[in-house]
Amino acid sequence: MSRVAIITGGARGVGLACARRFCEDGYKVVVADENQQVIEQARDTLSVHGASIVFINCDVSDELSVNNLVTLTLNHFDQIDVLINNAGIVCEGGILDLEPGDFDAVLSVNLRGAYFVSRAVIRHMVSEIEGRSDRSRLDGKSYAIINMSPIDDTVATGNLLACAVSKGGVRQMTTAMAVELAPYGICVNGIGPGSVVTDMLPSAVPKDDRTAKIRAHTPLGRVAQADEIAAVAAFLASGDASYITGQIIYVDGGRLPLNDTMPPGPGD
Repeated sequence: MSRVAIITGGARGVGLACARRFCEDGYKVVVADENQQVIEQARDTLSVHGASIVFINCDVSDELSVNNLVTLTLNHFDQIDVLINNAGIVCEGGILDLEPGDFDAVLSVNLRGAYFVSRAVIRHMVSEIEGRSDRSRLDGKSYAIINMSPIDDTVATGNLLACAVSKGGVRQMTTAMAVELAPYGICVNGIGPGSVVTDMLPSAVPKDDRTAKIRAHTPLGRVAQADEIAAVAAFLASGDASYITGQIIYVDGGRLPLNDTMPPGPGD
């Protein structure tokens, strides 16, 4: 039986790359996004996968919308095996100029939204697990929660205060859920992307100095492709990661370990 994955913020960027990769790996995929326009664009992009993928409009910051997402997923596919909490927004501003409403909006989507979706999905998973007489892995049934928690959860940019706070919360929620859910065999991990080629990148790195700045702070000297993040998500959702929980895998080209800036590369 095919496994089923829900991907929030799945209609573009890293989420879209994850949807494509999971479809290619044989999953049934639910793409959840609140932007109907990008949902239609993603539908065209992923149309080759036919009935194995469905698109659901969902505002993760709204509990009723999230409950509807889970209900529709179960109506379509009758199970949920993997959740990727990828939905997120960015709002520029630091402590001196970020408006309270903008701060609340970022936390509402990035942190509170991940909480709402995780809670609704995990309640279903736990109910299913408790209904089985044999909780061992011998039946091949496994569950995974994967939270996107960019390196802002550990390092900070002065003009992205709300993003750093929200992602720091996601990191802690990941570890807390991993400990709580371990007795059920549900693995909870995070992925910490560095700079990735998506439409959100310009918010964090101004276009004029993007290449030089990324090269100076990233040992691998380039921006990641969204497919590279999706590959790590596919691994964490697979049986190969069955003994990994409570971890954040940073897919950042070596940025976090760097305590300096890189020298010019060959030919610079």
